[in-house]
Amino acid sequence: QVQLVESGGGLVQAGGSLRLSCAASGRTFSAYAMGWFRQAPGKGREYIATINRSGDITRYADSVKGRFTISRDNAKNTVYLQMNSLKPEDTAVYYCAQTGRVISATVRDYDYWGQGTQVTVSS
Repeated sequence: QVQLVESGGGLVQAGGSLRLSCAASGRTFSAYAMGWFRQAPGKGREYIATINRSGDITRYADSVKGRFTISRDNAKNTVYLQMNSLKPEDTAVYYCAQTGRVISATVRDYDYWGQGTQVTVSS
């Protein structure tokens, strides 16, 4: 079965950086677009970034554009989220997800999800 396992979360001061990783298994990684989402306490799941199968097309939410970078390594079956200039409002559980769409910013287009990794940004 498909498994997505996130890692790299933690506690960081405002202005700092973290890199999240998401290791995928269970089906051909390079055949699927990937996305990163986040969910803060009491809020809905929020789209962050998405990347197509080959990694040459990326899209970002306005809230993270210029600060976050999504990338993938199909040889390692892994997608990454480099997060720079972190702000307290970036505090959330971060999820990676997989979709059969070419690329998507919509939660319902994703059919497999990881368990999430906590990112906490202190002021």
